[in-house]
Amino acid sequence: MKPLITAVLALVLATRVAAQAPAANPERDEFYRFARDLFERAAPPEVRLLYEFPAREEWDFHVGRLERALAGGSLPELAALATEARPALATLRLVPGADEVAEWFEQRVDAMETAALAVVPPAPPAPKGPRISAVQPVPHYNLWLGRVRGRPIPNRASLLMPRLQAVFRAEGIPPELAWIAEAESSLNPSARSPAGARGLFQLMPATARSLGLSTFLPDQRTDPEQSARAAAAYLRALHGRFRNWALVLAAYNAGEGRVGRTLQDRRADTFTAIAEFLPAETRMYVPKVCALIATRAGVTLDRIPPPR
Repeated sequence: MKPLITAVLALVLATRVAAQAPAANPERDEFYRFARDLFERAAPPEVRLLYEFPAREEWDFHVGRLERALAGGSLPELAALATEARPALATLRLVPGADEVAEWFEQRVDAMETAALAVVPPAPPAPKGPRISAVQPVPHYNLWLGRVRGRPIPNRASLLMPRLQAVFRAEGIPPELAWIAEAESSLNPSARSPAGARGLFQLMPATARSLGLSTFLPDQRTDPEQSARAAAAYLRALHGRFRNWALVLAAYNAGEGRVGRTLQDRRADTFTAIAEFLPAETRMYVPKVCALIATRAGVTLDRIPPPR
């Protein structure tokens, strides 16, 4: 029987968007050793009885699948992981010490499952709720709206969101955008991705340092107010370049260089015009954030003003 733990640890501890990285780079070696040591040290007996840790070749195979699915532009390829992703997440949550990564992985599982719905025609009818203006429709927004509008607000929201929104207001960023943190980290201040992103807003180390945060002793990305202040500054900078919140969200997820080049190559100026040329993860991320903001804050992205 194929060991499910292979998919679990290979999928979760892969680099998020490093599809072009060499198979044997040091970072991937480090993740492999970390995952193997975590499994050998912390996996409970019921997991160890059923699953075995993968050999390096099998690990690389599953890592490659996730990287290609997230960084590539194919929604069907991302959707193909949906069936095994949810059981993989459940198994991951049985491993002590894996909670921080599980919060990151849960958001990617959500994208996989929604991608599976997106590639199955016909499209579901538009649910009742806030609608984005037809001037700049966001692909798959209605699908995400139908998925998130019935979800309970995360437990941490009552404590964290007033603090995050207060920082956003002080920095001149519309407070509704603080709900990005739900899509990034499930509102877990300690959440981390295999690529090195950390905190409520999943800031990468280089980005965090460029925004004035320490990433080591202490890692200020795990501090709600400081990470929110850095995220607000980053959103301001992105809006200064792209002048459009949907494009800002795309750049926040895929990188401003990737979005800028795609706009130039396609001679376009909206997210809708370039969505199909961006990574599948980004194509799922932007409408998800739009739907979360519409559901949690009652406002659509096209109604959110620019930074003050």
